[in-house]
Amino acid sequence: MSKRKSPPVIARPRVDDAPPDLLHRHIPSQAAIRETIESVVIAFVLAFLFRTFEAEAFVIPTGSMAPTLMGRHKDLVCPKCGYPYQAGASEEVDRNENPRGKESDNDWKVASCTCPMCRYTADLGPGNPQHKSYPSYKGDRILVGKFPYEFHDPQRWDVVVFKFPGDAPTNYIKRLIGLPGETIRIQHGDIWVLSAEDKQRSRAKFQIARKPPDKLLAMLQPVFDNDYMPEIAKCGWPARWTSQAAADASAAGAWRSDDSATFSTDGKAAGENWLRYHHLVPSYEQWQELGSPRFQARDMRPQLIRDFTAYDTSQTGAVSATHPAPRHETLGLHWVGDLALECTADVQSDAGQLAFELRKGGRRFQCRIDVATGRATLSFSGPDSKQFQPTALTNLRGKGRHNLIFSNCDNELLLWVDGSVVSFDGPTAYDDLGNTEHDAADLAPAGVASVGAEVRISHLRVLRDLYYIAVRDRAGPYISDYESLSPAGYDASDAPVWRHGTQRHVDFPLKADQFFVLGDNSASSQDGRLWGPEYWVSRELLIGKALFIYWPHTWHQIRTPWVNVPFPFFPNFARMRLVR
Repeated sequence: MSKRKSPPVIARPRVDDAPPDLLHRHIPSQAAIRETIESVVIAFVLAFLFRTFEAEAFVIPTGSMAPTLMGRHKDLVCPKCGYPYQAGASEEVDRNENPRGKESDNDWKVASCTCPMCRYTADLGPGNPQHKSYPSYKGDRILVGKFPYEFHDPQRWDVVVFKFPGDAPTNYIKRLIGLPGETIRIQHGDIWVLSAEDKQRSRAKFQIARKPPDKLLAMLQPVFDNDYMPEIAKCGWPARWTSQAAADASAAGAWRSDDSATFSTDGKAAGENWLRYHHLVPSYEQWQELGSPRFQARDMRPQLIRDFTAYDTSQTGAVSATHPAPRHETLGLHWVGDLALECTADVQSDAGQLAFELRKGGRRFQCRIDVATGRATLSFSGPDSKQFQPTALTNLRGKGRHNLIFSNCDNELLLWVDGSVVSFDGPTAYDDLGNTEHDAADLAPAGVASVGAEVRISHLRVLRDLYYIAVRDRAGPYISDYESLSPAGYDASDAPVWRHGTQRHVDFPLKADQFFVLGDNSASSQDGRLWGPEYWVSRELLIGKALFIYWPHTWHQIRTPWVNVPFPFFPNFARMRLVR
């Protein structure tokens, strides 16, 4: 995996930067130019595709698959920390993509949204000078292949397009979760499967459905990217990654940092020297108090990592005018324990050990790499852990710079070194450990340690797995696993008492030629959970498999030479990719 660089804050295009005579010429709208060029390009693409297999273009209508695939949305760069992110804008239009209300009516237009890194709620209303710099864009354009399912059956985790069972002319796109004959259970954010064969056994048990490594990487959601910590620190917020002092408090931590983004240790300190992540999330109220006598950043307490999705924090003008703070339910109602840790390790010694740790519900999951030999060993804590110690040889041997990802998702530990998943000498999956209840240790869920190794750590990222919410209907304005819920009163910083009630699970039995589908954006997806009695997709309604995102719109940072105006149809090559 290549080294990531922090993208610069993107300059927003201004029409008044253009020469005056240019402003008075008749220039086709950006939408018209874009549609014309897209039509020509897609005509050639489809002509080629139809020579080899059957395919068609499809536009994502809603945010139910965000951020894997985005519906109508806004591209933003946080004005406080510079992090680029997307926010949904589907509420601005009706089902037929027609604007709601009049052109001058701002009640339906997105007026605010919240950054996933620093949690600053940006004002996008008409009174903001940057209002016109954040246009709304149509959903991702994808190519859908019809031929794959003519040669083999659909596979779990495929992204599929199908005709909606209750309205056959309408096309939907979701992720395929359940296969014919299975019973699908959603519980604690994970997918569990009882196969058709196991149903015949008297003591058959549900088995967790594990994502293949490439699918998991594509589906991980950002929790925190430490490359943006320097800008966040300028606003007065404490660091999230800190050096842990010795257990007996006799010495300060061995890690040093000059910029809050990179950390280094000379490896001379005795024992294990940990760098720990604490999920310190500023609240809307704390942002409002910044600079006032009431502001006390040191009072900020670590929180549990939750199923927060920035895409869902959009608020329209009518709502934002009376309730500017993000709604409680959009900040995440469910604790997420399935996490991944990514970093770049610049090893500067030939001996020692690196350790990576993820915590979940009282268990510690570790990957230790011996610098001298490159041997990696996986483990977890607890009395039933002695038989679980798979090992593998890696390329991290001696001095060198490597990108590393360590994940604990779907009851399985995985390790990537420089973009390649590592094969161990034994299974890296483990049986259910019963660690589905959070405790105080989950407030510091990730760590990196050096044991006698001189190393520099940078590009630290914490990511989380998708969390599927277990529901069968929508009884209120939001959906939750909990049978009783009071989002206005919970305190996510007090892990031992953060409980709303009993967490339910839901089962979905399938018959022959029936499939079960869910959206990646579980909190905002009208999928099989909410369709009522007919919660499945019949085989004859499947159209095909989503293959490729083509010609995503530019972020308007591209300008034509000399006249200094935006180049509206230049594609965003970074988002052109296979659909995973």
